[in-house]
Amino acid sequence: MSLTSALVKRILFSEPDAEARQHAQRGVIDYIAVTWPVLRGHVPDSSLPALRSVYHDGSARSLALLWGYAGHALDYDDFHADFRGHPSVAILPALFAMVAHGQRTAVSHLLDAYAIGIEVAGRLGQAASQQHYALGYHNTASQGTIVAAAALARLLQLSEDQTASLLGIAATQASGLRAQFGSAIKPLHAGLAAERAVASAQLVMAGIEGQKQGVIEAFLAATGNGQQQPEKLIEHWGAPWRIVTPGLEFKPFATCGGTHSAAEAARILRREWLASGQSLESLLAQIVHIDVTFPPGGDLAASVRKPNSGIEARFSLEYVIAAMLIYDDLRLQDFAEGDVNPAVMPLAGKVHRHEDMSAPPDALNPSLRFHEVAVTLQSGEKLICRRTRQQSVAVPVDVEGKLQQAVKSETAEKATQLLQACRLETDEALIALVDLLR
Repeated sequence: MSLTSALVKRILFSEPDAEARQHAQRGVIDYIAVTWPVLRGHVPDSSLPALRSVYHDGSARSLALLWGYAGHALDYDDFHADFRGHPSVAILPALFAMVAHGQRTAVSHLLDAYAIGIEVAGRLGQAASQQHYALGYHNTASQGTIVAAAALARLLQLSEDQTASLLGIAATQASGLRAQFGSAIKPLHAGLAAERAVASAQLVMAGIEGQKQGVIEAFLAATGNGQQQPEKLIEHWGAPWRIVTPGLEFKPFATCGGTHSAAEAARILRREWLASGQSLESLLAQIVHIDVTFPPGGDLAASVRKPNSGIEARFSLEYVIAAMLIYDDLRLQDFAEGDVNPAVMPLAGKVHRHEDMSAPPDALNPSLRFHEVAVTLQSGEKLICRRTRQQSVAVPVDVEGKLQQAVKSETAEKATQLLQACRLETDEALIALVDLLR
């Protein structure tokens, strides 16, 4: 059996278990929590009105694009380590857009399709190898198109031949470059992935056929730099389900995930200083310079050294460390559209990057990433904290709390409607949720 045929059978006929569905429900809640404030205009975003002026027809493709963009606009959405990207903002907008356009489905069936999409995401990320990201691709876009298409195949209950064509059509459109990080095109990548998946599904259902074999292999060969491992797409499927292990990582901060352990190390140093009875003012006044150390290539995503906007600041280790030392948090307003916070920039200018050449390169195993933050004071004293990525992701994130925060600007009636719909306790709740988004 070919790789594509084997993958198709798993997409269409495997059965996610109750635990996988439970994790999928949490993923939906987190997606709504990070999308709602952008869609409702509670967080300023000048690009969304522009996109709405272009994608204004209310079609499934337009909804998928707008909802994908809004979900990734704050860089606050979930992450999957095997995928090395943000799968939910490609998958869920595509699924919801089809439901919005009359695809009636049970909640359980939608959650299964979502879980299948995450399964493909984790496997495709591993099959393409870390070289895919290292070559400059943004996995959320380049692989997200295929991942969302797989979820749609399950939702729409396509035939095996249709699904094989769909995957190939999606793969031939898959693109997206990390060079766009720090601009509105990065979140648009998620929207484009969802939109292309929907368009591919519509083409298949209209009778368009593509090559049914060999396209996925060609995609991996073209983007894997010789290190692709196609067999990882299908072996040990669902054992465990990728939505459970390693699972979706929900973000505590609206910044690039590659900054989080550095931010947490800075927070620990700040809190230890204050716990010793000394003031924040004395700490900030005494800082001479700050060193942040990480494995070789560990700042590939967080590559912005001197941000010119709040959006660029999301990808700046310097700005993130400084903001955390000053405020004990990464405040949304300091990473929103517009100018950077001038109170943060002087301290950010004291941050210097270093690669620990004794550590394994980040490209070999990003899960081993760490950040060591060392603050040097005028007295010569050094405050040092090392925080690993594994320590960061081990701290649970309250996704229900994120949702509550997202609806705080709404009327009590609107907030209650959304909170109830997000629980997805009935099939009618799914329709209500999609209607609220629309």
